[in-house]
Amino acid sequence: MRQILCLVPLVLVALAAVQHHSLLAEGFGHLRTASWPWLLVAAGATCLTWVAAAFTRQGAVMQPLPKRRLLLTQFAAGAANHLLPTGLGSSAVNLRFMTVCGVPLARSSAALALYLLAECVGRVGLLAALLIAFPDALQVGTLLPHGALGPLLLGVGVLLLVAAGALLLIRRVRTAVFSFVRTALGEARSVHTRPSRALALWGGSLAFAALQAAGLAAVGVALQLPIPPAHMALAYLAATVAVALVPTPGGLGSVEAALIVALVAAGGPAAVATAVVLAYRIITVWVPLLPGALTLGALVRLKVI
Repeated sequence: MRQILCLVPLVLVALAAVQHHSLLAEGFGHLRTASWPWLLVAAGATCLTWVAAAFTRQGAVMQPLPKRRLLLTQFAAGAANHLLPTGLGSSAVNLRFMTVCGVPLARSSAALALYLLAECVGRVGLLAALLIAFPDALQVGTLLPHGALGPLLLGVGVLLLVAAGALLLIRRVRTAVFSFVRTALGEARSVHTRPSRALALWGGSLAFAALQAAGLAAVGVALQLPIPPAHMALAYLAATVAVALVPTPGGLGSVEAALIVALVAAGGPAAVATAVVLAYRIITVWVPLLPGALTLGALVRLKVI
């Protein structure tokens, strides 16, 4: 059974490649005309995102985690995240890794929730800082289709009402949620009593978002997109925040569309913006996908996860 599980990521990679073969061909075509030094900068920033994720994961839990296996797990989790609906792959891999390392399931789940909160705060906080620094760099309203804001807010409101109703009416759900919240708050308090853990948690989450944005800016410079790098970084953060609720594997499709719209809203020509986005996704998603899937299979085989 474990040998079969090792092959599942490779099968998913093959299916994803076949499904997006035209995007891959066009993206690699754009890479041939780009400035390679800047592409190497983008690749380096992508590699550093796994280091930042490892710091953030360690910062979210009190128990020391094995550093080398933690870093490899983040690389593998990146591949899992692009093969399963947004966030599920990475969360499942890291949850399994922490439990194998001896962290109780309740505390592992609390650490996972704290990581997601820190990642969200870091991304939105960096976006807010750039919006304050460059208020005219981006027309934020263009990121959402016309008339989409109302249904989106309605959907969020319905979900909140359903969640509140479940808490009020179903005792078992209420007990489980309150127990989890107590565990999560206790874990968060413990983490913040250790300055090294708090620095890793919040510094890593901020660095993660900044490195992703820097990668896009480097690709934009490589393909001579006529937008200041800071504006490209702002466009990236705005686009990823806008599509955060879209449940597609790794954001495939939705992220590309939102990034193109954001770069055009920042003043870039549509053709060049499309080339930049495709090249960026090749570097950050498709090139690491196969080695990441192989690493994931090896970690499963070695019972690291």
